[in-house]
Amino acid sequence: MSKKVLYYINQFFGQIGGEEMAHVAPTFNEKAVGPAMGFANNLGQEASVVGTIICGDNYFNENLEASLEFIKDVMDKVNPDIVVAGPAFNAGRYGMACAGVAKFVTEKYNIPVVTGMYEENPGLDACKSIAYVVPTSNVASAMGKALPVMAKLTLKLLNGEVVKPLVDGYFAQGKRLTVISEKIGAIRATDMLMKRLKGEEFETELPMPVFDKVEPAKAIVDLSKATIAVVTSGGIVPLGNPDKIQSASAQKWGKYDISALSELGKDYCTIHGGYDPVYANEMPDRVAPVDILKEMEKEGKIGEVYKYFYTTTGTGTAVGNSIKFGVEIGKELKEAGVDGVILTSTWGTCTRCGATIVKEIERYGIPIVHMATIVTISKSVGANRIVPTVAIPYPVGDASLEKEKEYAVRRDLVERAVESLATAIEEATFF
Repeated sequence: MSKKVLYYINQFFGQIGGEEMAHVAPTFNEKAVGPAMGFANNLGQEASVVGTIICGDNYFNENLEASLEFIKDVMDKVNPDIVVAGPAFNAGRYGMACAGVAKFVTEKYNIPVVTGMYEENPGLDACKSIAYVVPTSNVASAMGKALPVMAKLTLKLLNGEVVKPLVDGYFAQGKRLTVISEKIGAIRATDMLMKRLKGEEFETELPMPVFDKVEPAKAIVDLSKATIAVVTSGGIVPLGNPDKIQSASAQKWGKYDISALSELGKDYCTIHGGYDPVYANEMPDRVAPVDILKEMEKEGKIGEVYKYFYTTTGTGTAVGNSIKFGVEIGKELKEAGVDGVILTSTWGTCTRCGATIVKEIERYGIPIVHMATIVTISKSVGANRIVPTVAIPYPVGDASLEKEKEYAVRRDLVERAVESLATAIEEATFF
C-alpha cells in the first residue's frame, strides 16, 4: 500500500486567484491540485497525494486558529503519513503559512513536513528547525527544479531512511545527532585545528548560530518636545512615483517633504506590488499615519512630525538592500536630530524588509516602533518595539468600519506606537 501525502498550497497555486483572493478561507480538494500534481508525478508508485488544502495567504496569517482547526479536521480525516507545503519561494506570507502548517503538524501529529523556500523567505527561520526545507530560487518559475528535490526527500523520509542536509538538499535544522565515528573527538578536533593552521578547508561538527539583535534604544523622555519621523515599507509615494521606486524588489527609497500637509490624502498612492492597493489608494494614511501624527502635533502630545517622510517597497526586497536602506535613512535621521521613528509594513517580505530597516535605524540609538500585521516576522527579524496592526492592505486602519469607528481604531494604534517610544524596554515587546 502506497504512503499518503497531504499537500498544502496558497490561493495562487490553488488556481483560485491572486492577491485579490488572498482572503479566502481554507478548502480541501480530494486530489492533487497545482504544484501537487507535478509533485505527485515525481513520487512514482511508492506514495500518492491524497488531497490538497488550499488557503489564502492573508486568511491563514490573520486567522491562525481557524486555519489550524480546518487543517486538524482534514488531518484526522485523511490520516496522512507526511505533509508537503509549498514551495513558497520568496513569498513571505506563504512562507509563514507553510511554517505554521509545519509547526502544527509536527507538534500535534509527530509526522514529517517537507516544504521549499528561498533563503531570505521570513518563513524559513520559523520552520527550518522543525520541517525539511528545500532551498529554492526566489521566483516561482523554478518550480520544475524544486519539486523533484522535495519529492525525492519525501520518499526517503517515508521509507525511514537517514537523511542529511548536504546530501539530500535541505537547510540544516540545527539539531545535534549521535553518530558513530572511527576517530574519537580529541583526534577529530586536532585534525580540524591543523587544517585551520595550514589554511586548509574543513567542516565543523557544530556550527554556531549567528544572532543579529540590536539593543533597544533608550526611551524618549518628553514626547511633547520630541520630533517623530514616519517611515514605511508599504510603497506609499506621491502620485506619479517621481523617483520611480520599484513596485517589488526595491533598489531605492524616497523621501518627501510633508511639512505643509495635514495628511497624505489624495496626493499619495501605493506602488507596492504585494497587496491589494484599493484601500491604501483610498486613504494612504491607512498605511502611513501622517494624519494622526499631525493631529497629535497640534494637540501638543508630540513636539513635531519630522518634515520628511521616508518610503520604499518591501515586497521581495533583498535583505542586503533593506540593511542598506536602514543605514542610509538612519544616518539622515540621526543627523537631523530626530527623536523617534514609526515604521509601518504590510505583507510578509515587506514586514521582513521593514523590520530589517528598523534594526539599522535603532543602531543609531533612535527609538523606533514597527507597526505590522505579521508580528511573528517582525520579532524574529529583530524589531524591539512592535505594535500589532489590523490587516495587510491597511495596517493602520480598518476599511470594513464606519468612518468614526475606523478613526477610533487608527487613533488608538498610533497612540500606542507613540507611547512605546517613551517606554523603556529591555527586550522585544508588543504594545
